[in-house]
Amino acid sequence: MGIKGEITFPGDKSISHRSLMFAALADGESRISNLSTGADVQSTRACLEASGIIIHNDGDDVVVTGGKFSDPTQPLDCRNSGTTVRLLLGLLAGQGVNATFVGDDSLSSRPMNRILNPLSQMGMKSECNNGELPITIYKSELSEIKYKSPVASAQVKSAVLLAGLGASGNTSFTEPILSRDHTEKMLLGLGANLSINGLTTTISQLSSPLFSFELSVPGDPSTAAFFAAGSAIVPNSEIILNRVLRNPTRIGFYGALQKMGAGMDCLEQWEEAGEAIGKLKVFQQPLNAITITKDDVPGLVDELPILAILATQAKGKTEVRGAEELRVKECDRIHAVCKNLKNMGADIEELDDGFIIKGPTPLKGARIETFHDHRIAMAFTIAGLVSDGDVVLDHPECASISYPEFYDELERLKQ
Repeated sequence: MGIKGEITFPGDKSISHRSLMFAALADGESRISNLSTGADVQSTRACLEASGIIIHNDGDDVVVTGGKFSDPTQPLDCRNSGTTVRLLLGLLAGQGVNATFVGDDSLSSRPMNRILNPLSQMGMKSECNNGELPITIYKSELSEIKYKSPVASAQVKSAVLLAGLGASGNTSFTEPILSRDHTEKMLLGLGANLSINGLTTTISQLSSPLFSFELSVPGDPSTAAFFAAGSAIVPNSEIILNRVLRNPTRIGFYGALQKMGAGMDCLEQWEEAGEAIGKLKVFQQPLNAITITKDDVPGLVDELPILAILATQAKGKTEVRGAEELRVKECDRIHAVCKNLKNMGADIEELDDGFIIKGPTPLKGARIETFHDHRIAMAFTIAGLVSDGDVVLDHPECASISYPEFYDELERLKQ
């Protein structure tokens, strides 16, 4: 069996969230095509609609009418989506909205102080449950801050910048390492008064609405990574990934894959709306171990679970360090990866901030505890392609958080 064929992916999750939010701040109608089909982006849409924004489907497109926000009459249910709650905290605080945010059990245990601290410094009044959901924010007059973030987090950066759109003066955000920069790229293109100097981004209060826009969201590179990995470890595989986002802050996994020795060619690359997009070919070749450091982590943090699967099939010792952020994702992904790979027979050592894997080792079938985490479910489905025996997921349906079509597309490509 090999993984063969071409695949085009639903829109990038990060850009999909932001396109809905920025369209809500724009003057008039914005049209978005290839929006992510995942549940997380649907959570953002539902929260914006509950906050007074009109959104409707027109064929395969989503049309957003920018306008005035209103106080939601019910708590905003962000379900499992950390991006939804963290970015909307900044956006709605900046727009003077009173709102309560809730989520599922997983989201309700994730830390929110990293967002609440800078927003409180800007003057946001709020109540919360020891830095966790539920969180209620109250209409507040926000003012500028110069914030130095202790963590490289696109969610924290975006929340502060979005709040800055409604704060007096000039708000600046400095991060230790460059994180995803979709917010900055999009806001620059839509008429915001924003400047970037090294690791510091400065934004001014909006004097008029953002420009309305039409956007076709490029394919999600984090989703494509699972198929790239499958093609890299399953013998006789060759896959073409169409129209995948190639933003430099998002392609760390593909650089790591090349370093490991996987066959990979960029067949085409072009630019749309300020973002690089490409067509990639990935094929199976012998893999070698690599080292991932703290500086590498922001560019591939979402792909580290699937990188661990690759490492079990690579020659030598793969070491991942500086990835403690994985412990506060949809689940503790370091623990989830290590526990499940041990059950499959991998030689893996759990570290506080990552893991060490010695390979190659044959993997055996096992029952996998997904912890209701979409990336754990998809990573171990790929592990099952090279395991001796069946891999059985306890909650396979959680893949729909980011990619409802995952299993069907994988079956289509098996040959």
